[in-house]
Amino acid sequence: MSGYTKQYLEDKLRKELDAVHIDLEDISDGCGAKYNAIIVSPKFEGKALLERHRMVNSILAEELQVIHAFSQKTLTPKQWEEKKQA
Repeated sequence: MSGYTKQYLEDKLRKELDAVHIDLEDISDGCGAKYNAIIVSPKFEGKALLERHRMVNSILAEELQVIHAFSQKTLTPKQWEEKKQA
């Protein structure tokens, strides 16, 4: 078990990124070792995908030392709206 709850990670990302939507799925049968994440933030505007991922990885640097897998999709609010309508 990683020791970090889904809610803890969501709260931290929401606070640091001013995220308007976070979908964090624990795919490790509840032990908190593997996550899939969709993160929607206006702070991603004008940033390349790699830079967005680095932002998230920097925010969760301590947590990612014990989380075995963290897959992320990082979107701007506009991209999120377009994705929902597709």
